[in-house]
Amino acid sequence: MHSAGHSLVQTANATAHQLSETELNSSSNSNDASLYYFLEEWTLNTSGANMKMFLIPPVVCLAAGVLIIPAILFVICSRFSIRQETRYMLLGNALLSDLIYLLFYTVSAAFNVAHVHLPKEACVLLLFLLAVAYCGGLFTATAMVLDTYIAILFPLRYVVILPPSRTKKLIVLLWICSGALPGIFFLVLWSTHSFLPCVLETCSVPVILTLTLKRTDAVKVCFCISITVIFLCLSLIFCCYAILYFKTKQSGIWESICSRAAVTFLMHNTVLFFYFFPLLALIVESVLYNNVVIRLKTGILVSVTVCNVLMILPKVLFPFLYGLRYREISASLKCLVRRKTLRLVSPAPSPS
Repeated sequence: MHSAGHSLVQTANATAHQLSETELNSSSNSNDASLYYFLEEWTLNTSGANMKMFLIPPVVCLAAGVLIIPAILFVICSRFSIRQETRYMLLGNALLSDLIYLLFYTVSAAFNVAHVHLPKEACVLLLFLLAVAYCGGLFTATAMVLDTYIAILFPLRYVVILPPSRTKKLIVLLWICSGALPGIFFLVLWSTHSFLPCVLETCSVPVILTLTLKRTDAVKVCFCISITVIFLCLSLIFCCYAILYFKTKQSGIWESICSRAAVTFLMHNTVLFFYFFPLLALIVESVLYNNVVIRLKTGILVSVTVCNVLMILPKVLFPFLYGLRYREISASLKCLVRRKTLRLVSPAPSPS
């Protein structure tokens, strides 16, 4: 039985090597058999420590996120004065989206490295939840920039424009949009039977991102729509920050590079850069692969690097560089730590 399995692996590997990767790239509609043999070769050749190394960043980021994100969410939910402010409600929504994404992506990456085969339905559901969580964080980050824009340029009308009741409706709308955009994309994939890696029990986000874009024109249209939405969000954020800079340039808050306004502006832009740069890198990789500039294996390696490192990093940077910058949150966290410390070191009552 063992020798038969070994010969089967050798046969599959030899067949995969016989397929020219140039043929996979040159054909705009790669057939399922070619992709099947390529995925077999990919699975056989990436079972060592090299792919396990890519699991380290998600696990480390998830551990760091679990340590800080629930604490910030607890502070926001437990303090009435904090949870009634728009900026804190949006911050909590962004952190919740990031925590969900970190959890599901780490589980997905661990399953892939351990070669745990998921059913097609479970794989599709996992990918859909990942897409919803990522879009939720992306749209909420954009809403936070708009909130800052309104608060600085319209301070007297800010409470009227964004009261707590309207902010709650805005958060619900953000989740609806976060579910609608991936939902349309997944319906197109389902109707065109383009979930080939899921069918082959390969529920790897980087592999699916690379291979599905090579399938049908409908998928490419959805991809173009997604790119348009991403660039609209990026353009809106850039315009808001540019207007804020020029409007507040004469106020004197930018005189020192170490001023709180300058440091906060730099941190926010750093986090947003890490949010959008991985998406731009995936777009460039997809364009290069579809135009046969890079090979399929190179494209998947680039996708693995982007998904396991660059797309994970901002999720754990966000609470540290953004959330802890709020004085109320940092002060509340310090009070919680002090109370816990006092309880641990409090002396026992003397016997009567």
